[in-house]
Amino acid sequence: MRVLVTGISGFVGSHFAELALAEGAEVYGSSRWRSNLENIEHLRDRIHLVESDMRDLSSMQRLLDVVQPDAILHLAGQTFVAASWQAPMETLATNVLGQANLLEAVRGRVHPPPRLLVAGSSEEYGLVHEDELPVRELNPLRPLSPYAVSKVAQDVMAFQYFHSYRLPIIRSRAFNHEGPRRADVFVTSSFARQIAEIERGEREPVVRVGNLKARRDFTDVRDIVRGYWLLLQHGVPGEVYNLCSGRAWSIQEILDFLLAQAGVSGIEVREDPERLRPSDVAVLVGDASKVRAAVGWTPSIPFEQTLRDMLGYWRTKVAAAAARAPRPGAEGLVGS
Repeated sequence: MRVLVTGISGFVGSHFAELALAEGAEVYGSSRWRSNLENIEHLRDRIHLVESDMRDLSSMQRLLDVVQPDAILHLAGQTFVAASWQAPMETLATNVLGQANLLEAVRGRVHPPPRLLVAGSSEEYGLVHEDELPVRELNPLRPLSPYAVSKVAQDVMAFQYFHSYRLPIIRSRAFNHEGPRRADVFVTSSFARQIAEIERGEREPVVRVGNLKARRDFTDVRDIVRGYWLLLQHGVPGEVYNLCSGRAWSIQEILDFLLAQAGVSGIEVREDPERLRPSDVAVLVGDASKVRAAVGWTPSIPFEQTLRDMLGYWRTKVAAAAARAPRPGAEGLVGS
């Protein structure tokens, strides 16, 4: 099977590419000329990269002409909630127009059309009332950020293209997922990086935090991409599926767990106003019974292991960066 992954160089895309290769797929990925390819550097000799721009329809058409995929996982876009407050128009343009270009290219360039999974987000649910927990797929969508609005638009667009053009599109709404390679702009990875730097003496012993009261449903990214793979194979076109663990962790609990893993003591926790959002979702816990019944998916990796692996990833990354940094006075040794 030939699989196209948009956003292959990202956190989730790199993990999905690893899984698809292990399953015997031929993996293609779209990337921009300025994309950071660090996450897929270890896969470069096993995947095919095609330079493209989601916001350019002709670029998407060329991408589909080259790849002619059997299946597409659509991940590309602006994925950081906090950044969407600073750049709402860019978030909407990238996520909504980018997907419109992809679907138009698929509709006109690939026959028969490939199975396509549009990766949505639990942020679409937004304002969830206590009596609606755990959240099921039929729950109202009440987005609370520009990012969430863009994901709702992608979701309903995928629904429309399925019904209007019979494109075999499956939709997912993944709740929070974490693991190695997560960018440090996201809360759990930010905590892990700060602790790793504190352990090496590269940062004062202070972890800066935002809202610690929020509660989220967390799953390991390696379980999430397995869910994506199963949905691409066996999901029902036109349907939407939650991917989640069914358990909530508060951000405070995550911080406490990571601090307990730290190799140093006496770390101070300090609130950073820059890390607070204009509005935030208080609690999100999902119900994954639909995807479990449809494709047999359930998470298998304990979240405690996810957090340990993430901290280990940052310890390795911070140590490697320190090893590459020039030593003070080292320039005077050259040629001596």
